[in-house]
Amino acid sequence: MSKIEGIPILSSEGSVLAIPMFILHHLQNSAQQHRIVSISIHRLKVSDMDRRRFIQTATIAGSSIAILDHTTLLSEDNQREQKPLSLARNPIVISTWDFKLPVNETAYGILNKGGRLLDAIQASINLVEADPTVTSVGHGGYPDRDGRLTLDACIMDEHGNAGSVACIENIMHPISVARCVMEKTPHVLLVGDGALQFALEQGFKKENLLTDQARAAYQEWLKSDEYKPPVDEKNHDTIGLLAMDTEGNLAGGCSTSGMAWKVHGRVGDSPLIGDGLYVDNEIGAATSTGLGEACIKVAGSFLVVESMRHGKSPAEACQIAVERVVQKQPQYKDIDDFLVGFVAMNKQGEVGALSYRKGLQYSLCKEGVNKVFDADYLIK
Repeated sequence: MSKIEGIPILSSEGSVLAIPMFILHHLQNSAQQHRIVSISIHRLKVSDMDRRRFIQTATIAGSSIAILDHTTLLSEDNQREQKPLSLARNPIVISTWDFKLPVNETAYGILNKGGRLLDAIQASINLVEADPTVTSVGHGGYPDRDGRLTLDACIMDEHGNAGSVACIENIMHPISVARCVMEKTPHVLLVGDGALQFALEQGFKKENLLTDQARAAYQEWLKSDEYKPPVDEKNHDTIGLLAMDTEGNLAGGCSTSGMAWKVHGRVGDSPLIGDGLYVDNEIGAATSTGLGEACIKVAGSFLVVESMRHGKSPAEACQIAVERVVQKQPQYKDIDDFLVGFVAMNKQGEVGALSYRKGLQYSLCKEGVNKVFDADYLIK
């Protein structure tokens, strides 16, 4: 008689066989998933009972069970030694807008060599943050109404860990600081002077990031002193990036300098987990762009992921979020240049994007090739 721990069952010849527990667990799981049978099991060893007690106590209720050839049964030790089949796949990287930089290609290259998701995301977003010609992220960003350049960023990994910074000044790479918040503190979000102090403690360099071009634009704006959020295809305020690695894991990041000429201290959706970015490695990931206040009011990126959880495609989920924005806040329909949009990817590697009105673009890198697409839009 085998010593495998299992459940005794009568063979067609009337002898008692032991069915290993791992096989019965598989049968139970299959039954629960497909609602075919209901199984009630008493965990007993063959040596603990004789044939008569087995007949009295072992029950398989309301079910039928296939006859198993005992020669095919594996021990649990042998089962553990078997390695799962490789699920390696090509990485996928999708990001908001076209920054005319090798953003997606950088992340794809790192992931294709087996690199970490967070390393790929951080390196790609660092490119945008360091470019002085990009006026809505990092170094080249436009200042607030007081002439101060404040930056926001967040990052979220495949395990649900997250870190973010908001209203941080004089630090070139807020996405890198956000990662440090995630990995080196028990917190998620640091803001303002506290975020700056933390960044300096982590070895980041304090520097003046306001470019001559941004300063000149600010001086020009002062002549009118009118606060009108300029969010359109020319001033697209956010780099949001989602990535899938070769094992099918998902992560994402966001970085922005926020609205030009904003009230000092204003924070949009970009550094807020669930608004500017959300990742659930079992379901998918989403990021947003456009008017941050509109996204915050509906927890936009979280809404997109939850819609995918309920069976919607990434494109359908993005549409649900955009529709929710204007349903809950109909005043946005009256703003001529109002824009809010979402980009999403599900666990199967399917992607989608949609904005309220025409203008949103997204970049997608698959199989080593990056292409820029015009997103669909709600108002035709």
